[in-house]
Amino acid sequence: MDKIATQSPRQKRDPEETRKRILKAAKKEFAQLGLAGARVDTIADRAKANKRMIYHYFGNKEDLFQAVIEEAYLDIRAAERKLKLELLEPVEAIKALVRFSWDYYLKNPEFLALVNSENLHRARHLKKAQTIIEVHGRFIGMVEEILQRGVGQGVFRPDVDPVQLVITIAGISYYYQTNRYTGSIIFQRDLMSDEAREERLNFNIDTILRLLRP
Repeated sequence: MDKIATQSPRQKRDPEETRKRILKAAKKEFAQLGLAGARVDTIADRAKANKRMIYHYFGNKEDLFQAVIEEAYLDIRAAERKLKLELLEPVEAIKALVRFSWDYYLKNPEFLALVNSENLHRARHLKKAQTIIEVHGRFIGMVEEILQRGVGQGVFRPDVDPVQLVITIAGISYYYQTNRYTGSIIFQRDLMSDEAREERLNFNIDTILRLLRP
């Protein structure tokens, strides 16, 4: 009887914890196999849940994929907010943003895989994610404010579109990392060695700052 009493609290169902486990398992499955290749049975096994629970929390596989995509974008935006870029001097803020993008992609390859997958589906899930659009809009607004401060200090030129800047910062890290295997063959160098990664990060920072200078 004592044993039962001891185990009981641990066995209580925690809906939020179950939902998190399902999302984590689904993220891995979708990143590896995409929406079409992912299997709900595998996700359930990974999450130590059952299919009924998945359908209860998310509706169907399509809705689960949308939840995973939304969480992926919310996660990167939340991580960026922790940088507190608005408190940094403009040049240092841009350096931090470039470095963050590089490091985040490096540490979260699943994010890149999910973005690739969503592009294959022409962003049909992201179109329905109004929260993501609003959060990203605030991020662009913050970058614009950094640029304006830089213009005021005479360190940035005044004609830079913040959206184009964000696309460029993402692109120079995204391309390098998503093409690291083919690039290592084509360019005959190990693009993912410690030395190569550090060289590329410095190149990225220098490239963006040159683009912004008056």
